[in-house]
Amino acid sequence: MYHEATHSFAGHGVKFSSVEIDLPAMMAQKDKAVSNLTRGIEGLFKKNKVNYVKGYGKFISPSEVSVDTIEGVSTVVKGKNIIIATGSDVKSLPGITIDEKRIVSSTGALALQEVPKKLIVIGAGYIGLEMGSVWGRLGSEVTVVEFAPDIVPSMDAEIRKQFQRSLEKQKMKFMLKTKVVGVDTNGNGVKLTVEPAAGGDQTTLEADVVLVSAGRSPFTAGLGLDKIGVETDKIGRILVNDRFATNVAGVYAIGDVIPGPMLAHKAEEDGVACVEFIAGKHGHVDYDKVPGVVYTHPEVASVGKTEEQVKALGVDYRVGKFPFLANSRAKAIDDAEGIVKILADKETDKILGVHIMAPNAGELIHEAVLAINYDASSEDIARVCHAHPTMSEALKEAAMATYDKPIHI
Repeated sequence: MYHEATHSFAGHGVKFSSVEIDLPAMMAQKDKAVSNLTRGIEGLFKKNKVNYVKGYGKFISPSEVSVDTIEGVSTVVKGKNIIIATGSDVKSLPGITIDEKRIVSSTGALALQEVPKKLIVIGAGYIGLEMGSVWGRLGSEVTVVEFAPDIVPSMDAEIRKQFQRSLEKQKMKFMLKTKVVGVDTNGNGVKLTVEPAAGGDQTTLEADVVLVSAGRSPFTAGLGLDKIGVETDKIGRILVNDRFATNVAGVYAIGDVIPGPMLAHKAEEDGVACVEFIAGKHGHVDYDKVPGVVYTHPEVASVGKTEEQVKALGVDYRVGKFPFLANSRAKAIDDAEGIVKILADKETDKILGVHIMAPNAGELIHEAVLAINYDASSEDIARVCHAHPTMSEALKEAAMATYDKPIHI
């Protein structure tokens, strides 16, 4: 809202003599939202008669978990079936110690005491760009350092290029093919020594805060998995079968601790399917149909295959695109940067992938998720009446462009 107030409100006839950030109030609102959501989960536990034990647990047998509770006592919880759902933790980098003050993880980046004048983000993945976008729109000078040649390598290349240009227009700077070789926290700020990923001359970057966002690792250390013989891969992920069962009878695992996308909604679907299997029913999660969203501005959302993945499969395909510059609602609110891109099988018209860059792409993507889950064609979407004026019309127009041609461009 601050960025909108300082950059867009005047053009809509809303003027202020001054606008300022009250960061403590902003953080208090964030903490209140987190607290309310947490209490909501606790309320659901109570409603459904779930015994909730707060503490740090570890296996002492395949059917027993020892818990050191937050009250300072130790207890043992027993169960015929146990599901490991401990999530993931920040992946550390050699030689860089996170103190959550000047060198922070995403957790610390959400609890800074002041807006940093200069922020360096190590890693151009989802979380790094999201945090960089937040602080950049609050006034920080943001530089993103990435070892790889591209930001968000899993993203469709065409969308990625437009996305990077959008962030650069918001004054976010990128140093790609660059590695961090040293960090100096002496003094008030932080100095990073970087060099080209392929080797070369070193340079020094200075910042008030450095965000380490080089990915996440499954949180499996200290759980006693080795004690009961649960198998993991070389990076610590728990190996499970298609019913989420580990190699140890009665022990299951879901979410970030197993292979697959590290997304909260994917973990939720894992959990539902796992419990259905335990109950003797059928569960199912198709990771190829799980949507992903980058919560920047604009957002980027996708489901299914990228164009690069479709090409690699050797499938003949068609592409349909529609820019938000030609969308009435986007033009009316003066926020028309973005595009919808649809990939469909050339012979059957079955939708293979949908990619959206738009202010509310995370909301728009779910029509495409539904379509892909039911093996819909681009024509199916194109023939559905969409309300006018809405951003959703761009998806309809892109679908029309895929199987035939759009009307409004």
